Amino acid sequence: MTSVLPGPAVGSATEVLQRVFGYTGFRGLQGEVVQTIVDGGDAVVLMPTGAGKSLCYQIPALVRRGTGLVVSPLIALMHDQVDALRAVGVRAEFLNSTQGPDERAEVERALQAGEVDLVYIAPERLALEGTRRLLDRVAAGPGLSVLAIDEAHCVSQWGHDFRPDYLELADLVDRWEGVPTVALTATATDATRREIATRLHLGKARQFVASFDRPNIQYRIVPKDDPKQQLLKFIRSEHQGDAGIVYALSRASVESTADWLAEHGVDAIPYHAGLDARIRARNQARFLREDGVVVVATIAFGMGIDKPDVRFVAHIDLPKSVEGYYQETGRGGRDGLPATAWLAYGLADVVQQRRLIDRGVGDAAHRRRQAANLDAMLALCETVTCRRRQLLAYFGQELADDCGNCDTCLEPVDTWDGTVPAQKLLSTIVRLQRERNQRFGGTQIIDILRGKRSPRVEQHAHDQLKTFGVGADLDERTWRSVLRQLIAQDVVAVADDGYGTLSLGSRAAEVLRGESPVRLRHDLERSRSGGGSRKAKPVAADLEPEAQQLFERLRAWRAGQAKEQGVPAYVVFGDATLRSLATLRPTSLAALGDVSGIGAAKLERYGEAVLAITAA
Repeated sequence: MTSVLPGPAVGSATEVLQRVFGYTGFRGLQGEVVQTIVDGGDAVVLMPTGAGKSLCYQIPALVRRGTGLVVSPLIALMHDQVDALRAVGVRAEFLNSTQGPDERAEVERALQAGEVDLVYIAPERLALEGTRRLLDRVAAGPGLSVLAIDEAHCVSQWGHDFRPDYLELADLVDRWEGVPTVALTATATDATRREIATRLHLGKARQFVASFDRPNIQYRIVPKDDPKQQLLKFIRSEHQGDAGIVYALSRASVESTADWLAEHGVDAIPYHAGLDARIRARNQARFLREDGVVVVATIAFGMGIDKPDVRFVAHIDLPKSVEGYYQETGRGGRDGLPATAWLAYGLADVVQQRRLIDRGVGDAAHRRRQAANLDAMLALCETVTCRRRQLLAYFGQELADDCGNCDTCLEPVDTWDGTVPAQKLLSTIVRLQRERNQRFGGTQIIDILRGKRSPRVEQHAHDQLKTFGVGADLDERTWRSVLRQLIAQDVVAVADDGYGTLSLGSRAAEVLRGESPVRLRHDLERSRSGGGSRKAKPVAADLEPEAQQLFERLRAWRAGQAKEQGVPAYVVFGDATLRSLATLRPTSLAALGDVSGIGAAKLERYGEAVLAITAA
């Protein structure tokens, strides 16, 4: 319960920003959001991961009278955020199910005594009447300075991270008169943003929407060939020894991929909801607290993950929506340093996702919405223009120029006229249905087009079809690329019959009549190369040799400190701060205090040790 600061921080927001957190100025919309809350106003804040959302409520909690109440959905994340705040001298606590009765009672006593600056609580605990009565006593005594609802998109019933307990939070927004409320999320469409405001009774709140652009992330999407080999090559060639997240669709795929990477020298661990809770907690703690760990996970992992030095996020299966993809890739490069968002996707992904939608729960309107989400994701995968432009356009934002840091910018895509191959494939589907009342999947139809006499072709006498062999000029890989893109463009449809058989899509008739040309992208060579784009640079790659050596010495010292304290390395110092130290090489405490990310508490705690390293 002790604090390096002399009691709760006082002063202006800018003074607290510099003295406590070690930053000289606010970024983007931070200053406006902070001032709105400090003045007692409500806010709905949409900022990309890494833009500094946490400061938007942490600083008002330190400036205003009372304790800041933060609703956070993940217990492990709470622990690390509290560790990070304590490291800069803030009196931070949490209330969750990991605490015993004595520890919980001590936190409750400190809250009522006004000895806590910020307290983190899970939404399910806030649903308990006992917790609400405790907070009523705090509000009536020391006071509540701010109510911050993090990961606010969890309130959206159609969102990809819906949490029912979040719906109960609306009662709290109205419960404590005069306490400003801020709802924050890193990703939300306009529809989700409106739903957040409505469900949390924040219709009159100021809305802040920052640019969703993350220029430090290089977006790359490659045709799936052998995804494990492609992933391993990507990690070895560009991110050896870096922390990263690999997303897979199924639990079985998560475990097999993690095991396979580990067998090939990557420090990889699995994470999914089916693992024993202790193993899941241990693996998440390892990822957060150790350098260079790669976690292979389902989307159950990652919401609100506060690890700034994730250097890559890889998907070996197609995400269900652009919103989910953006949220997941945004967990890379939170520190503003280079990171890579890498995705391998193929024909089987498209078929599988279509099938999941058709078999999913919900009414027809829900399935249409899911299909629209998938269509937007496919459009992002198949675009021949700047991916970042298309990604931002999905969120209603524009980019003035092509980004220059995605695969389609770094290696422009060649397109070709695929109208005739499309007509050949559609004709084969039509002939099978009309002449033989048969429907088949992609493999069989490609065999027919290529004139391949497979056992099934001969069994059904498909070599007698007029289209048998009319596509022999293209190899199997190219035909699979053609089919994948035709499904993405809704020229071909996939049936929900358990076999993924093909039929005509909504655009098929106009393509067959020659009324709608089909443009396709060349991706064969890109597939073989495993990526095709300029590689992302390591964090310290652009430093001078001496500075690189100093960066690594500082990194080793930081690892020792983190292990000794039992906290993540970034709680000591982030990579961006280590880069600044390696570049500036400060020689005095005064100069050290001018380095971004070093506030009063860290200067006092680490100053002499850091100066000893920079002077060596």
